[in-house]
Amino acid sequence: MTTPTHMLSGRAEEKIWLGSYPVRVPSRLGDLKESSLAELLSRSCAAYADRPAFESMGKVLTYRELDSATRSIAAWLQQMGLEKGDRVAVMMPNILQNPVTVYGILRAGMVVVNVNPLYTPRELQHQLQDAGAKAIFVLENFAHTVEQVLAETELKHVVVASMGDMLGAKGLLVNLVVRHVKKLVPAYNLPKAIAFKQVMAEANARAMKPVAISGNDIAFLQYTGGTTGVSKGATLTHANLLSNKEQLILWLEAVFERRKRPQQLNFLCALPLYHIFALTVNSLMGLSMGGCNLLIANPRDIPAFVKEWKKHQIHIFPGLNTLFNALMNNPDFNAIDFSQLLLVLGGGMAVQRPVAERWQKMTGCAITEGYGLSETSPVATANRLDRAEFTGTVGLPLPSTDIEIRDDMGQTLPIGEVGEICIRGPQVMLGYWQRPAETAQVISPDGFFRTGDIGVMDEHGYTKIVDRKKDMILVSGFNVYPNEIEEVAAMHPGVLEAAAVGVPDEHSGEAVKLFVVRKDPTLTEEELKHHCAENLTGYKRPRHIEFRDDLPKTNVGKILRKELRAQA
Repeated sequence: MTTPTHMLSGRAEEKIWLGSYPVRVPSRLGDLKESSLAELLSRSCAAYADRPAFESMGKVLTYRELDSATRSIAAWLQQMGLEKGDRVAVMMPNILQNPVTVYGILRAGMVVVNVNPLYTPRELQHQLQDAGAKAIFVLENFAHTVEQVLAETELKHVVVASMGDMLGAKGLLVNLVVRHVKKLVPAYNLPKAIAFKQVMAEANARAMKPVAISGNDIAFLQYTGGTTGVSKGATLTHANLLSNKEQLILWLEAVFERRKRPQQLNFLCALPLYHIFALTVNSLMGLSMGGCNLLIANPRDIPAFVKEWKKHQIHIFPGLNTLFNALMNNPDFNAIDFSQLLLVLGGGMAVQRPVAERWQKMTGCAITEGYGLSETSPVATANRLDRAEFTGTVGLPLPSTDIEIRDDMGQTLPIGEVGEICIRGPQVMLGYWQRPAETAQVISPDGFFRTGDIGVMDEHGYTKIVDRKKDMILVSGFNVYPNEIEEVAAMHPGVLEAAAVGVPDEHSGEAVKLFVVRKDPTLTEEELKHHCAENLTGYKRPRHIEFRDDLPKTNVGKILRKELRAQA
């Protein structure tokens, strides 16, 4: 099939970023190799049958086993009367049951609704109601949340998985520890629920009915994090995800210009698979390239995370600033063998230069920063992968992607001027699920998605994120961008993490308040203010500093400035 909608327009010379492209990377995609994610799964499982596809807690799932298990899930859904286009929710962390369920749903031509397992009942109810989900697969640790909202949803089927379901004999011990030693499974009452193992035992994989799926069919309702208002479902098609996967694979070729391509790529999957970053960059890329994803169920347990990494030779690691920082502050991190590490991708939030420089010094591998959103499947820009330096930008538009910096009236601004980052490309969503008015507000008539992020493009086509519109602080009429304040604070050796917000001020309208987690417990407010004064002009300097033991974050690790602003 051909590359889908949002085609490039304008004269080639206007796309200044193409002059900065790696030599072997084309400016645009050709025809997509597969018509659907289901076809991608079938092809990869046939081509790489005996290779490991996913590994979790020491248990390996091969592509052959993935093929059989996903057929069983698809067959069961069909036998339960669900049809193509029905929405099925998945509420699981990074365990083997997650990709098995997700790809089974896709094989049946149904729509995956990814759910954060840590959602409160209110958040879960909103998402299930909004999506109109008819079934949910949930890990038993979170089944009590489903119980509280079940009556308010359209759910007809609830499948409850246990942590050890796919771990063989070891799974019995894992379930015992999870339930009775660590007591991680709150009591729940779902009398009509069916066990995941029962689904796998009863479903006849051979009974899966083939479903005609096109690139224009919906694959995922990927809900935005809810930190920007009401959580909305970004409607992503099979072609959206396939396009972004292909764009990233083309971009990845530059890595192999300087490093030998391994026979099999090993991905470290610490970011949650229900998040769009890991879904595309780990799961879909790994599947397409015959790679293996090492699943980390709880990346917040840094000692256990480091211990697991030590056992494997990792080639590709997508992460984000807070995770990189936490890993480097673990005393055993230096004991990892980084010799095979080819690529570390930073996204989700700005990677701070002090973190990037320390990471490269410790691992010998630079962090390559990119940029994207749930609405763009997610990656829109990335830095070149054949260069080692940290640029402080989010890089160049991927093949077949246009980036424009526009003003509040929607007019394109000249190079070097700050405005809203707008994106057009085959990875851009159809719109927000059943919200045509909100879709019209963010997708312009010429197909550009208005990100709400403020940025600037330089003369070489590299884009730098300045900040979110809503996070901008206005001090005496001057714009202050929190990212800059936070990066300066992070340069101080006594600072572990920092977040800047605007607070009301009777003299300047707003003033900068800095929340700080100390690395050095003796660090004082006076010392940090002196450091900021040396690096920031007067109106940008924090007027208030508050030391905290930790900062509120989303489950993906983004610092919640909105929550800090409310507290302040």
